[in-house]
Amino acid sequence: MFLPGTETAKFLEGLKDEQVQPAGIDLTVDRIFAIDEAGEIDYSNENRKVPEGRELEFSGKIHLDPGTYRIVYNEVVAMPEDAIGVGLPRSSLMRMGGTVVCGLWDPGYKGRSQGLLVVFNPKGITVHRNARLVQLFLIKGGKAGKYSGAYQNENL
Repeated sequence: MFLPGTETAKFLEGLKDEQVQPAGIDLTVDRIFAIDEAGEIDYSNENRKVPEGRELEFSGKIHLDPGTYRIVYNEVVAMPEDAIGVGLPRSSLMRMGGTVVCGLWDPGYKGRSQGLLVVFNPKGITVHRNARLVQLFLIKGGKAGKYSGAYQNENL
C-alpha cells in the first residue's frame, strides 16, 4: 500500500504546501554537480569510488547541456522503518527531454538524498533553483530492518 502525500509529508523536513501531491511529495533541487571523473564499483564496496563532481554555480537558474548531472535535494528524508521510498521524474521534466534516476530509499534511511539528472534534449534544459524534479512516494510494508549503509545522514 502506498502512503498518500499528506502522510508522506510527515517524514520530510523543509516542505512547502505545493509540494504535497495526492500520491507523494515533490522533491526540489538545491545543488547540481557535473560528473567529471570516473567512478568505481564492485561487489563488496571495498573498491567503491564515487566521483566528487564539480558543483555548478547557479543563483536563480542554470542552462544544462545534454549529459548527466548529480543533484542534491533540498528536503531531508527520514524514512520510517516500515516503508520504502521510490522516486520518479515529474512528467513536466520528461516532456522537456529530461529525467531523474533515483535509488531506492531504504527503511530507516535519513539524509538529504541525491539523484542523477539526465538531460537528453539536444538543446538542453534550463533548471531554476528549487525546481520540483522528482515525486517521491512511500510504500508501506512490514518491518524490514533499518538502513545502516555508507550514505546514512548524507548531506546533513
